[in-house]
Amino acid sequence: MTDTRPPYAGTRYPKLAETPAFTQQIAAGWGTGPVPATTVPGAPEAAAAHRDRLSERLPGETIVVASGTAPVRNDDNDYPFRADSDFTWLTGSQIEGAVLVMTPRPGGHDARLHMPPPFRPGDTGFFANAAHGELWVGASPGLPEWSDALGLPVADIGDLTVPSGALTTGSASDALVAEHGLEPSPLLDRHLSRLRMIKDPWEIQQLRDAVDATVTGFAAVAAEIPRAIGDGLGERWLQGTFDRHARTYGNGTGYTTIVGSGPHAPTLHWVRCDGPVLPDEVLLLDMGVEARSLYTADVTRTLPASGTFSPRQRDVHDLVEQAHRAGLAQIRPGTEYLDFHFAAMEVIATGLHDWGLLPVSVDEALSPGGQQHRRYLACGIGHHLGLDVHDCGKAEYEDYMGAPLAPGVVMTVEPGLYFHANDLTVPPELRGIGVRLEDDVLVTDTGSEVLSAGLPIDADGIEAWTKEQQR
Repeated sequence: MTDTRPPYAGTRYPKLAETPAFTQQIAAGWGTGPVPATTVPGAPEAAAAHRDRLSERLPGETIVVASGTAPVRNDDNDYPFRADSDFTWLTGSQIEGAVLVMTPRPGGHDARLHMPPPFRPGDTGFFANAAHGELWVGASPGLPEWSDALGLPVADIGDLTVPSGALTTGSASDALVAEHGLEPSPLLDRHLSRLRMIKDPWEIQQLRDAVDATVTGFAAVAAEIPRAIGDGLGERWLQGTFDRHARTYGNGTGYTTIVGSGPHAPTLHWVRCDGPVLPDEVLLLDMGVEARSLYTADVTRTLPASGTFSPRQRDVHDLVEQAHRAGLAQIRPGTEYLDFHFAAMEVIATGLHDWGLLPVSVDEALSPGGQQHRRYLACGIGHHLGLDVHDCGKAEYEDYMGAPLAPGVVMTVEPGLYFHANDLTVPPELRGIGVRLEDDVLVTDTGSEVLSAGLPIDADGIEAWTKEQQR
């Protein structure tokens, strides 16, 4: 018997061989029409201003920034794409596989965006390219539509040419850029980090929106605590509740959601979220919505799962609250960035000493050669916030920790105390208690504004708020 089955072709994704009859049949009979490119309102205008600021810093330099591509998860399945933050800051877009080129001219730079065009009916890629073929990904805007939306000349990625010596970012690992022999430029990375530290009004509004969505996400999670306990759904249910909320009201989460109950609460990055929610223990929630513009919130509260803190849980929470308020009090223009860190750490060290948990004096613990108190608070207690949850990470020390605060900076303040269940240096009643308070704070002309003030930080307020969400 003759095998009449058509042969398969291709390796990464098995597909039928492209016979002439098949190609002819699939090429015709499709309705076509332009698909508009959509952007977050105000993003293209903000990006144009960002390019002008960068241009002023680097006159005469050719600048190349790539959006990147999604890494392969397995076989033909990729992870979800998330554009490089510098690329989004400079273009207002999130186009996969795109490259921005800023070419110097007298008085500034000319910017051009290069991107892969979609494969439309009649193109072989329409059915053969799973990344850009419209049969696979749906009708897509083309180069003219993106040019109109972004206010930028947009060209085919195949026409990309880059002169030697161009500056590119350390995160621009896109193969299309690498093949031009570029080397990541620490100079460009540093300038981009410094510029991104000071948020403009549009960026501040994006962060407000992200924080507001995060606050309502906390409420959604708190409302599900009784079900997570009663139905045995555990931490995973609460993590999923917030992640669904973030995807509904934003792009998704800005980082992996942390939900830690009881002995998991002291683990700084408890992202497994595979344990039960224990009714008599605290529940540490570190969660942030990433807006559709990719600006993210980063907020933490520690809730009593039962609605009421035990006396020892309240003691720990009260000490963290005192440290938190001491840190917040230092956020204002002109103060050194690390002042909030030192203020909060002094409160923590003093409290631990009063509880008999420090083997040395407070002064010795706080000295550069001491730091014994940090056994129970090993991480930093704040960072810049923006397109990245730990924003501006490529800045030099003198631009970041060694610099004074300025209006437009958005940062977090997040002291905590973490008494692990197996820590024999603390009394049994403290073991397994982890508490963190984290707020997102804007430096203003005259002081600061807590953007996440919609959530209480005191123990009484948190108890009342938690019970309110569960009514």
